[in-house]
Amino acid sequence: MTTLSAADLALNPLDEPRSFAPPVDPDRAPSGVVLLELGWEVCNPIGGIYQVLRSKSPSMVRRWQNRYMLVGPFMGTKSSLEFEPRRPTGWIARVVDEARSQGLVVHHGRWLVPGRPRVLLLEHQQTTPQLNELKHSLWENFGIESPGEDDLIDGVLGFADASHKLLAAVAKVWTGAAQSSGSRQVLAHFHEWMSGMAIPMLRKDKVPVATVFQTHATLLGRYIASSEGDFYSRLPKIDPDVEAKKYAITAQHGYERASAQHSHVFTTISPITAEECGVLLGREPDLILPNGLNIDWYSVGHEFQTLHGQFKQRIDEFVTGHFFPSYSFNLDKTVYFFTSGRYEPKNKGFDLCLDACARLNDSLRKSRLDTTVVLFIVTRRPTISLLPEALQTRSMLRELRDVCDRITNDISDALFRKAAAGERVSLDALVDEYWSLRLRRLQAALKTDRLPPYITHKLPEDGPEDELVAKIKQLGLLNHAEDRVKVVYHPDFISPTSPLWGLEYEQFVRGCHLGLFPSAYEPWGYTPMESVALGVPAVTSDLAGFGRHVAEMYPDHNRWGLWMLHRRGRSNAEVADALARRMLEFCALDRRGRIALRNEVERRSWNFDWARMGLPYHRAHDLALVRAKAAPA
Repeated sequence: MTTLSAADLALNPLDEPRSFAPPVDPDRAPSGVVLLELGWEVCNPIGGIYQVLRSKSPSMVRRWQNRYMLVGPFMGTKSSLEFEPRRPTGWIARVVDEARSQGLVVHHGRWLVPGRPRVLLLEHQQTTPQLNELKHSLWENFGIESPGEDDLIDGVLGFADASHKLLAAVAKVWTGAAQSSGSRQVLAHFHEWMSGMAIPMLRKDKVPVATVFQTHATLLGRYIASSEGDFYSRLPKIDPDVEAKKYAITAQHGYERASAQHSHVFTTISPITAEECGVLLGREPDLILPNGLNIDWYSVGHEFQTLHGQFKQRIDEFVTGHFFPSYSFNLDKTVYFFTSGRYEPKNKGFDLCLDACARLNDSLRKSRLDTTVVLFIVTRRPTISLLPEALQTRSMLRELRDVCDRITNDISDALFRKAAAGERVSLDALVDEYWSLRLRRLQAALKTDRLPPYITHKLPEDGPEDELVAKIKQLGLLNHAEDRVKVVYHPDFISPTSPLWGLEYEQFVRGCHLGLFPSAYEPWGYTPMESVALGVPAVTSDLAGFGRHVAEMYPDHNRWGLWMLHRRGRSNAEVADALARRMLEFCALDRRGRIALRNEVERRSWNFDWARMGLPYHRAHDLALVRAKAAPA
């Protein structure tokens, strides 16, 4: 652990440069320190923070061993899917007993993810009188007004109170007799506003815990960016209190702001999100803690090119069923582009992908290239069902496959004997008349006069028209035979249980050629990082945290298959033109060029492993310990 003195370190975080980074030993945690990492998504899969905590856990366990624990809310049977209860022993058993004496029920066990980290899940539900008393205390001590009845806020505040009690118990048991000498410390790292409200409670009660608060996206920033354009140019003029009231998130914004301002160390995940924090939360982050991945999970060594071929063949089967009843094209000269993420068409850049594809369609039709592009848009929104014709076609294709296999098996021996004897071979004569007739009937039944659908599901008819459907119609990307860019809008996540796919999402990505993620608002952006981890080239943007990280850390990124699109200060038309040019350049690559690019992408993916990306976490923890010692109150 760093040994900087109080004289070497200003106590006011706002007076220190954000780049401050004390020395850190990545292989060994500070002695005498226990680390608890708190998050609403521990054993509770919701979104990106779940991915962060889950993928980071092996590296944290390696460094901290049994002095590392994750803390989350107990969600009943939902928690049991990933949680293995175990009887606590040693000092943890004393913590659980101490917490129980304060009325807190703690479930101790292991999270069933790589690394098997120790987990404490807290029963956090409170009665109405308890919640009213807690909300009154927040108003009295921190000036935050909480709504009377809101299930999420009530759960978050109950979890904050439970976390406060747990950490007080940990501090009491862990430091014990060593508290006066300061040889032991408790460190707590909180993720997002849904876990962070325990921080001001701890500071008010002078509980000896060093605290790190990490926001992965300001809540107010996400609301504004989702509803209004040109977010970053407007950012300096935004009044946070006015905007929070406008979007009816005054309490949530207050919790997030209080968590940031009372923590010993305040962090965020990217420089672009740091811009939001200074304006919206009133405090500049001390350090940037970028997200990472456990690349070992994705690495398949030299097999990744083989797997690409296998899973591309599975996508070929989907494309055959989706398009070939209407018309056919050469699958050997077809490339698969995809974009995916939450249903936020503007924030995620889905609208920009379609604009660029309309331009690419025109360019390909005028060029000498014979490439066909299929763009998949994979997101999730409410649907009624899969299109009946899609299910019917898949069923008929399976039957066609069975018939072809039967014919192949039947004629194999006869074909071999006649060929070996040097006889002239007539394949039609070898096929049984029954199977020949059945094959022709299936071929005829598959054919249709309709255009291939640009969407795979039926959407609810009430309410406004789906944004992406309206955009596809506006641009005329309707899958005409002469279109060189085809569109498949899939408003549900891809999974092995889908009758259209039978694939994991990661397998689908491996089978594609290029990922498109030109986000307009993205605090980090896991999708392009996952694409790279799977050996698939990707496009990101300078309005995404990951894009900014790549641009700053790897100036040569455009040469090895991770392209950063400049969106800031440019019109949508300019950016769509730039993306279309990039896609056209990709279409001009031959198969050997695409293989070489995938090789380079896969090799560079190790730059985003937690072994490298986790170092700033260690620096933030060291800094929090120094500050807590210097100013424990």
